[in-house]
Amino acid sequence: MAKPATRNSGRSGGRSVFTGVLIGLIFGAVLAVVVALWVTGSNPFKSSPLKPAAVKPEPSAPATPEVAPSFDFYKVLPGDAHSEMPPTPGNTTSTPLYYLQAGAFQNPTDADNLKAQLALLGVEATIQTRELGDKGVFHRVRVGPFHAMDEINRTRTLLTQNNIPVTLVKEVPTQQETH
Repeated sequence: MAKPATRNSGRSGGRSVFTGVLIGLIFGAVLAVVVALWVTGSNPFKSSPLKPAAVKPEPSAPATPEVAPSFDFYKVLPGDAHSEMPPTPGNTTSTPLYYLQAGAFQNPTDADNLKAQLALLGVEATIQTRELGDKGVFHRVRVGPFHAMDEINRTRTLLTQNNIPVTLVKEVPTQQETH
């Protein structure tokens, strides 16, 4: 008759789990080192030729250390004259900017809706909010700025075909806006 199997037959208890974890850690560490060496491109097993001992030339004259350059803060910066002021522009006339104003609303939601409608047509618009004294706050929906009249006419035609009336607005930038 066969002997009944005991609980401990064929097993070494908790030692097999510990051994498996230890082998896994060692294998993972070795693999990490190999991958790191492969990524960096260094090969510790590559034999490098030995360098011959460097022969020192005998100094014929005593060596003098080089003097470090000195920098003066105000000489390094461009335009090193202290009293130099930027040139003041004369009576230069700045070119006017043209906008197509599609609407002005007191309700910001209406302005956002018109801007979205223009975006669906492929026209980029901006909303400018201005305080108009006793009239209150207005949100202007404008397309532009434009520099050439042919751009204005093309955009105006597109908007008119889609039942969006626009008004041409000319703005001359102030001196502060141009600089």
